[in-house]
Amino acid sequence: PAGQHLLVDIKDVDSAFLNSEERLASAMVELISESKLTLLSYHCHSLVPIGVSCAGVLLESHVAFHTWPKEGVITMDLFTCGGNPLIPVLPSIRNLFGVPRTPAEGEDEGDIPEPTLLWSHKLRGFRDGFAPGYDRYRNPLDTDLGQFVLGKLDFDLKEEILSTKTAFQNVDVYDVLNPGAKSMDSYLKSLLNDGSYESTHPEQFGPDRILFLDGVIQSTRYGDAPYHESIVHPAMITHPNPRRVAIIGGGEGATLREVLKHNTVEKAVMIEIDEGVVELSKEHLPQWQDCSNIAHHEKCAEWCFDDARVDARFEDAMAYFIDNFSDDVEHEEAAYDIIIMDALDPNDDIEFAVELYTSDTYIRSLYNALTSNGILVVQVGEVPVSSSPADETGRFANRSVMQKELERAGFQSLHVYEEGHSGFMGPWSTLVAFRDIQTRENWYRNGAEIELQLQKRILQTKSGDSSLRYFDGATMSSYQLPPSSFEVIHCRQKGVPTDCENSVWTSKTVANETRMGGAYNPVIERHNREALHSREYARDNSHHWKEALLN
Repeated sequence: PAGQHLLVDIKDVDSAFLNSEERLASAMVELISESKLTLLSYHCHSLVPIGVSCAGVLLESHVAFHTWPKEGVITMDLFTCGGNPLIPVLPSIRNLFGVPRTPAEGEDEGDIPEPTLLWSHKLRGFRDGFAPGYDRYRNPLDTDLGQFVLGKLDFDLKEEILSTKTAFQNVDVYDVLNPGAKSMDSYLKSLLNDGSYESTHPEQFGPDRILFLDGVIQSTRYGDAPYHESIVHPAMITHPNPRRVAIIGGGEGATLREVLKHNTVEKAVMIEIDEGVVELSKEHLPQWQDCSNIAHHEKCAEWCFDDARVDARFEDAMAYFIDNFSDDVEHEEAAYDIIIMDALDPNDDIEFAVELYTSDTYIRSLYNALTSNGILVVQVGEVPVSSSPADETGRFANRSVMQKELERAGFQSLHVYEEGHSGFMGPWSTLVAFRDIQTRENWYRNGAEIELQLQKRILQTKSGDSSLRYFDGATMSSYQLPPSSFEVIHCRQKGVPTDCENSVWTSKTVANETRMGGAYNPVIERHNREALHSREYARDNSHHWKEALLN
């Protein structure tokens, strides 16, 4: 008991066409034929004084539309219970019903606007519990792609750039222009060569380009810099000298692009199981893999993957780390200073995602793969809200398990921060895990110190500017304390943690808690100036860190 519903609105259509019962009926019959649907019967009726309504009964369900000739508008809905997808029907609808207006006498044909098509696609009915083996997480139309893009009717522009399958997953790329964020008039002006501000700065007015893997949002054009710079540079600038960096996932190439901007990097190993995503991104998301602004530096290249420092391995990252760095194997591979896990979300309900965040063997291998002062970076999904349950009992149970496994593996300090401009449906969180607690001292440097370090570290463009578009010292300062919502859900764990009940902590108590397994504690971190994990302690007592831990 399920179907698909396609709603289409078209404006700037020829009025004569919209008032012709015969032409509209012919277009409907042709649409059904091109769509491989079965027309059982149809009827079109001319209205008084103007307009036409048509309805067709299909073996699969129905098609219906109504016209407003004076306004040049037609609205249509097509519903089917068949298994064939409806989105591929859109080009036929555009060609058959998007008839351009005929110029009036003396009117320049170039002034006639092209018909504009707005549409939405929704899954209807019930699949879970009725279709044997149905998994909504394996149907792109039932996840982010369907909910936040295809199902929206109010986007001024919504264009499919790519919809295909690799050996591992579905890949979809869409261009969208949300009227709440961008103006269609400004976008059209940006396409002209008229010397206007819009035409000389087209990058500010174009549609957003969104990448979906198995229907889940992975990256957006306008969220590219905030997301990828925020997942890479905080840890990279915290480490005193990151020479070897490993990236898990990141197939679109932007995480690699950001790593390569650091002049300390000698080797960047990217382990991505799906080579198809890399190749498709090169063609359809070229900005994500564009290193041309640093290509004049030694070993760099126009295309990030041609950089002499890059070693791209298309294999299972989990198997790579377990095979090379687990406790019971000889470690022949050199250790990494930074490991960045830019892979599936912790709440993805698929087996591989669960293993990435919960396998003790894998997490221990990540620990072993780091140098003594190495840092692990993991994107850990959407930031909770104040009403969220504890991670361990909610959708993010895998995130809770990973925090515990990281601590058990030996990481000395864990920290979570958020970035709210990544282009997703909400703020996104990143976890950094420090093998050595002293390394974290650099995490709390002030904005001026970070700016100085960035000047020394980041490769400049040909013009001498920074190659960073988003990250700076002030941004880093905003990452130094965990979001308050993580403190709230920490205190909602089963058996309220003692730190949630104590408003006053002594430095000795905090030190004891740290040695007893307090690597992750957003309460102490946010509120206790004496805490070894606090910003204030790091800034005021940095030379006492090792002494405090030993005594």
